[in-house]
Amino acid sequence: MSVLIQAFTFNGFQENTFVVSLGQDAVIFDPGCYTREEEATLFSYINENALEVRAILFTHAHIDHILGASFCLDRFKAPAYLHAADQLTWESVKRYANVYGFENYKETEAPTQQLTDQQTLEFGALKFKVYHTPGHAPGHVVFYHDSGFVVNGDVLFKGSFGRVDLPGGDLETLKKSIFEVMFKFPEQTVVYCGHGPTTTIGQEKLTNYILEF
Repeated sequence: MSVLIQAFTFNGFQENTFVVSLGQDAVIFDPGCYTREEEATLFSYINENALEVRAILFTHAHIDHILGASFCLDRFKAPAYLHAADQLTWESVKRYANVYGFENYKETEAPTQQLTDQQTLEFGALKFKVYHTPGHAPGHVVFYHDSGFVVNGDVLFKGSFGRVDLPGGDLETLKKSIFEVMFKFPEQTVVYCGHGPTTTIGQEKLTNYILEF
């Protein structure tokens, strides 16, 4: 039985939400669904495949990655996980959501299940290792699966990397996360990004313009 990874691109920021499943066990990464249609798309996939959502995992708490948090927490009743260093990032969203046109943002409490560096998470048949990768956001983490992929949020993109001009961002810290964490994964590791297409560690080690800094 193989791990299945289904991507959905949601909201005006074109954020990638992932549902990772093995058998009937599933986890949702960074639910960014905002409209009723987006919520229905996510729910339909899970319902039609008879998946049991075991957890909702957040790489970080920028608005585009948590717009669907309230919906998912209410609908699936699964525990949610976030790094403690991004609690303030989460709480700040309610103050600026309307500035980005998300007047209907549904505020919800930040997850109480705290992620830590080097932590191993098991949800039924699914198992991930957590790595703290700050720089884009102070509590940013990535989730590595030993079948050869990483859900990396906004650390690396294909040919690019996460912005560092938001509160808590820092270029030198992000470079350290990329070179000392991301680039240590096997080169064939598939990288599922928070925006844009997938890539591999090997490709980014050769071509990403972070190498020019």
